[in-house]
Amino acid sequence: MLAGDASWDDIGAALDDHAEFLTRWTREQAVQTNEVQRAWGLLPVFLSVADGRPFDLLELGPSGGLNLVWDHYGYRYSTGSWGDGPLELAGDDRVPPPVELLRRRVSVSRRRGIDLNPVDVTTEFGARLLQAFVWADQTARLERLRRAIDVLREDPPELIKGDYVERLPALLRHRSDGTHLVVFQTASTMYLEADGAERLRAALHEAAREEPLTYVSTGHAPDDNGFALEVERYPDGRPTRVAVMDFHGDWLEWGR
Repeated sequence: MLAGDASWDDIGAALDDHAEFLTRWTREQAVQTNEVQRAWGLLPVFLSVADGRPFDLLELGPSGGLNLVWDHYGYRYSTGSWGDGPLELAGDDRVPPPVELLRRRVSVSRRRGIDLNPVDVTTEFGARLLQAFVWADQTARLERLRRAIDVLREDPPELIKGDYVERLPALLRHRSDGTHLVVFQTASTMYLEADGAERLRAALHEAAREEPLTYVSTGHAPDDNGFALEVERYPDGRPTRVAVMDFHGDWLEWGR
């Protein structure tokens, strides 16, 4: 279907003709998603920690890295807009970010991401892989994903294959001079082993002994309705909740 080898108009024939491939693929292929709409909730968080220095971005569990190029998208909120990228992200901002925040500008000096199985969306296979995990009737979401892939292909981030808990200390030591190191993740740390989160934060504390850094992450909101967006500034490391957003980034409540 995505490759043009089958059609939704005759799903029975598609299942019969490609049964061997589908059986193998569903057995061997782990689920990989990259919800770019979450960048709409992340943008005001990034702006809130901007301090005039270029960002040195490191994403944990980036999948295809679409949220690593967040500054290449355009954004619309009821209080204003930010950026002028070819893909504009918008949603239901139940409590919008303040207009003063949207006036801030930030540059990015480097983009890195580490994932157990990163997806190279600069290839047709990688692009189809991410599209395959979007429900077929979610046409708007699929179109947004395709447009985000086109944007990423203009400036691909560095994607590293590996266990980010294991490799994080070394990655944090490799910093760019004169930049603000911002580590972030969305819906990734919930899959860590029991001691994974502790080891992650220990690595952030250790790295911040040399120079402060910022960690932006998602966690469950108190009522388990959406994600809490939290900022942890190291070496202090105490989390501050700055907003709550829908699990897929469809709505945002700033300052909640």
